[in-house]
Amino acid sequence: MAIGERIRFIRNLRGMTQKFLGLQVGFSERTADIRMAQYESGSRTPKADLVELLADALDVSTEALNVPNIDSYTGLMHTLFALEDLYGFKIDRLDDEICIRINRQNGSTFAKMTGLLEPWEEMAQKYRNGEISREEYDQWRYRYPRSEAERNEAARKGDNNL
Repeated sequence: MAIGERIRFIRNLRGMTQKFLGLQVGFSERTADIRMAQYESGSRTPKADLVELLADALDVSTEALNVPNIDSYTGLMHTLFALEDLYGFKIDRLDDEICIRINRQNGSTFAKMTGLLEPWEEMAQKYRNGEISREEYDQWRYRYPRSEAERNEAARKGDNNL
């Protein structure tokens, strides 16, 4: 999710108008809503100092607004939070292990995400069972979704070795 979408999502969560948020970060009465609309639509990208002001006004960390950097644990956590917001992922415990689940109540999103995750789980299982090598598993992941389309085509033709 881009920064503008995150700003809009959190602003709406907070029950704020674009004008109110724009005024909170110091835009003039005349331009506050226009400027915020530009940032939310992605036609403008806020600089770091404005991101800090927006984060303060929305009472969130800057990481919650910025496109997460998954090269850090904090960035990874904010990516997971975004997945919770966008796709209904849930943190849970299963057999005394922490896991991430898809919210079944989120009907069409649940079905779509299940359809996307099942092939990944299937390929991971093949790797764990020794049916494919690490190289084959990585090749599938790094070429996704093309690799999945090729695998489906091969299965349709009756070649289930992929």
